[in-house]
Amino acid sequence: MHTLASSNIHTTRHAGKIVLVTGGSSGIGLATAERFVREGATVYITGRRQAELDSAAASVGATPIQGDIAKAADLDRIFGTIREKSGRLDILFANAGGGEFAPLGQISEAQFDKYFGINVKGTLFTVQKALELMGPGSAIVLNGSMVSIKGAPAFGVYAATKAALRSFARTWASDLKGRDIRVNVVAPGTVVTPAYSSELGMNEQQIADYAAYVETVTPLGRTGTPDEIAKAVSFLASDDASYITGVELFVDGGQAQI
Repeated sequence: MHTLASSNIHTTRHAGKIVLVTGGSSGIGLATAERFVREGATVYITGRRQAELDSAAASVGATPIQGDIAKAADLDRIFGTIREKSGRLDILFANAGGGEFAPLGQISEAQFDKYFGINVKGTLFTVQKALELMGPGSAIVLNGSMVSIKGAPAFGVYAATKAALRSFARTWASDLKGRDIRVNVVAPGTVVTPAYSSELGMNEQQIADYAAYVETVTPLGRTGTPDEIAKAVSFLASDDASYITGVELFVDGGQAQI
């Protein structure tokens, strides 16, 4: 098993760093927040639901800031809090996002607006406001997805938002030339998280069936874990990746590579 307890943790990799993880209440966001805390960082996490956010923050030793990245006023409050408490931001993991299934012909305008509003617009303005607190040596990691290059049925809106983030990373790497701020994308493969039921509306049997299917089409023969994504985010945000910017790193067990 690949768990935090058994994995090799660099407890000083991010010592003294100030980190923000958006969408940090569960799943990949929470696992990444936990890893950054264990690696020596001061970590802030955001989420829309106060109770879940507070519980998650307490469980990993992070500081919660309630907020919805799709709302400009919430973003102002999030970054105002970080400025007041820490004075700067060294690492941003722009993780918050969501999606739902809808095949072509059944996509509603409301669904399109919701997920482009969160995943694309919300991420854009999260990054733009974060830059006001980020100095040379800082790092931005966007949470993308392997579906940015796949044709997953009934998942077109979500996939398009993740392809947009990959495009943003290229443009922003150019825009940030001379500032020594790196921006990269981590592209997870199939990682079963609470969002499979809460966002995608899948029941336990559907999730189990899908995981079994993934095992047959993935070279490593299994789904991934949130901490396996967290380790890649930690790497991209660290000095070990000091000459890496504008890339999309697939952490997918090979599923999108064959």
